[in-house]
Amino acid sequence: MRLALGISYSGQAYDGWQSQSSGRTVQDHLEQALSQFAAQPVSTICAGRTDAGVHGLMQVVHFDTALHRDESSWVRGTNRYLPRDIAVQWARPMPDEFHARASAISRRYAYVLLESAVRPSIEAGRVGWVFRPLDGAAMRAAGNLLIGEHDFTSFRASGCQARTPVKTISRLDISRRGAIWRFDFEANAFLHHMIRNIVGCLLAVGQGHQAPEWMAEVLAARSRAAAAPTFGPQGLYFLGPVYDPRWNLPSRTAAYDWLP
Repeated sequence: MRLALGISYSGQAYDGWQSQSSGRTVQDHLEQALSQFAAQPVSTICAGRTDAGVHGLMQVVHFDTALHRDESSWVRGTNRYLPRDIAVQWARPMPDEFHARASAISRRYAYVLLESAVRPSIEAGRVGWVFRPLDGAAMRAAGNLLIGEHDFTSFRASGCQARTPVKTISRLDISRRGAIWRFDFEANAFLHHMIRNIVGCLLAVGQGHQAPEWMAEVLAARSRAAAAPTFGPQGLYFLGPVYDPRWNLPSRTAAYDWLP
């Protein structure tokens, strides 16, 4: 039987999603918990890997198992063995042709940023931070230049293993509520550090260091050296993949209601 799970997690304590020899990743903890519950080894495939410090509101994984349990048992049983900052939100039996990564139409992220003269305290690790005022109109003008299919080499980490730097951004929305800014991204796929590098450039524009048109120059340069420094991971959230409605999977979890 193929099973899909929706996972939420705080990334602060972990070395990212993907399993590593340190054992300090979300995947390592999830597979250990699943294996304990199932009393047999379980290996998962995820919809999108996240870096150290990045949070997940709805990571989706799939795995195959001969163990038959109802959906709520997979949720409660696995959560019994997970740390308190990782939780299975839902479980669904799926056809064999479903694949958590390959079946995704697009992926969604949000970056949450605090604009304040004083650094974060209770929000520490959950938001990015700038102390200079930001110009929303300028950032939106710059962000609009990235919509569509482009070569995003300028926003690609040196260690990125993606086969091509050409990706399609279908949505880049920037909103504000009080001192909190939110940057929403949706694309068919993202390069390693792509969002954090874009956010760094948007903030350079928002703080008046660059004009909005500079974003087009960075894009055209196809060189990482042309862009701003990589911004921190603290405010980055993987909102989850988007699937065809025929798979009948949840599109959000309760954690969405916490995010500003």
